[in-house]
Amino acid sequence: MTTPTDQNAAQTPSAADIALGRDTLLAHLGIRVTEAGPTRVVATMPVESRVHQPFGVLHGGASVALAESVASIGAYMNVRERGMIAVGQEINANHLRSVASGTVTATATPVFQGRTSEVWQIEIVDERGKAVCVSRCTLAVIAPPSR
Repeated sequence: MTTPTDQNAAQTPSAADIALGRDTLLAHLGIRVTEAGPTRVVATMPVESRVHQPFGVLHGGASVALAESVASIGAYMNVRERGMIAVGQEINANHLRSVASGTVTATATPVFQGRTSEVWQIEIVDERGKAVCVSRCTLAVIAPPSR
């Protein structure tokens, strides 16, 4: 007999699937997860035309998508053994420097990890290590939706 927790675990993606971003926004934006754990997630994103705004620089929305992605992955890594998932509830971002090309790297670390919510701090830097964006993301810890 399968319990609800077993069913939830079967429906949630594996860490490998998440890191690869199969058939998700991560894949579309070219986001590559290079490190993923319950207390630190690192990912890169190429800065090219698909993530540019009309003036030829990194779109702030792409930075926010990268930030929420790394925070969500980290929170998921923390709650998946309980059969739960983490979804974005609130995010803010300060865009500090424009980038026209190259690669940006996001590093997410937890500020708070609770039973029903988590808060993560995300720093995005360019290839020279210069700050591009800082973000804070609050995630709700929920049961996976039925499919």
